[in-house]
Amino acid sequence: MGRVEDLAERFGRHLSVPISATGVAAERVLVVVYDKELERMLRARFDEFEIKATSAGRTFKRVDCTALFADWMAGLDYRDAYFEEPEHLGAKIEGEFKKLVIEKLRMALKGTDARTVVAVTGTASLYGFVRLSEIIREIDGDVRGCLAVFFPGTKDNNNYRLLDARDGWNYLAHCITLHSDGGHS
Repeated sequence: MGRVEDLAERFGRHLSVPISATGVAAERVLVVVYDKELERMLRARFDEFEIKATSAGRTFKRVDCTALFADWMAGLDYRDAYFEEPEHLGAKIEGEFKKLVIEKLRMALKGTDARTVVAVTGTASLYGFVRLSEIIREIDGDVRGCLAVFFPGTKDNNNYRLLDARDGWNYLAHCITLHSDGGHS
């Protein structure tokens, strides 16, 4: 079995355990951490995760954030001016783009129940624009079932590093890696 399949197997085992509806929001967030080198392979075999979720009796919904920034930027009236002077884009990203990401994820979570897994992919494309930690903290209260954030990076204790490139962020969620099955470690 390959690394992606091993990760999917651990994902499925974690989902086979009931999620507490009364626990804190972070207990319904699952961060699936994998080596950044596995991103393309994981995407090509992502149906393995859906199969594991449905085999565990869960409904599965995927949200891909890959094109969010490009689509948002393409829709801006003054995008050409921002390309010429990108330093003027900062406030707009922090305000409008961050809100767009939050709204997209909230819309995906809307109407879900305790058996639903909302899988978020393409998080690497948010790097440099918004902090994933802030997005998760903003929406974790909207999670009814499980929010599975697929995270190309590393985890050391409760400290996550996206793409191994940024100062990490601390978040007490369940974590699945190739070396663990989903505890708070």
